[in-house]
Amino acid sequence: MKKLKVVIVLPAYNAEQTLQKTINAIPEDYADEIILVDDRSKDNTVKLAKKIKLKVFVHEKNLGYGGNQKTCYDQALKAGADIVVMVHPDYQYSPELVAPMVEMIKTGLYDCVLGSRILSGDSLRAGMPLYKYVFNRMLTFVENVMTGAKLSEYHTGLRAYSKKVLTTIPYKKNSDDFIFDNQVLVQIMAHKFRIGELSCPTKYFAEASSINFSRSMTYGFGCLYWGFMFYLGRMNIYRHPLIFSGSPFSRG
Repeated sequence: MKKLKVVIVLPAYNAEQTLQKTINAIPEDYADEIILVDDRSKDNTVKLAKKIKLKVFVHEKNLGYGGNQKTCYDQALKAGADIVVMVHPDYQYSPELVAPMVEMIKTGLYDCVLGSRILSGDSLRAGMPLYKYVFNRMLTFVENVMTGAKLSEYHTGLRAYSKKVLTTIPYKKNSDDFIFDNQVLVQIMAHKFRIGELSCPTKYFAEASSINFSRSMTYGFGCLYWGFMFYLGRMNIYRHPLIFSGSPFSRG
């Protein structure tokens, strides 16, 4: 049986203070390659990443969170990845979970695995702001109604994908902003890939990246929009090409 190549991608922006902790927490023998994509950090993220022997790609200009992920996945696929795990280098999510996420995909039972902050039941005690927790729960409930899924959350930054997912969905056409993550999930659902979840303890501290209230609102409305677009497709009313092009839905 062919050994599956696992590539971990780190979409980085000003991650100098937390990068080493993140790398140290990734389980040994679960990363055949680690790629860091720097989105024009203002600190020494790139210098540190090169010092600890990561493969580094630096954007010529800041492209945004979604734009960073596009480069991450492009480079992972070029490197021959069979499984790609996105780990935020701000150490907010738990890199230790790379191991079970990879194993879940290796079983062949899942095409995508999400590390859920909600399943742990510890988000508020860990420091998640109350408004973000409420926002998360409300959005997830509405999105589940519109998509017909039963995910515990749509907004996690710890994700693993099979090669088949990334070579099938048109992620390069997605937004360069934070809504990229949500667009990827509805595309995965439209192509009827299987999504698994596991509990993911998270940490909230000064160095951990976070978007402000205004951008959270923009993101929230974007989630509702793309959820509604998926719903219209499910109901055979309108199939948005970004979601449904080439999917089983588009073939009737």
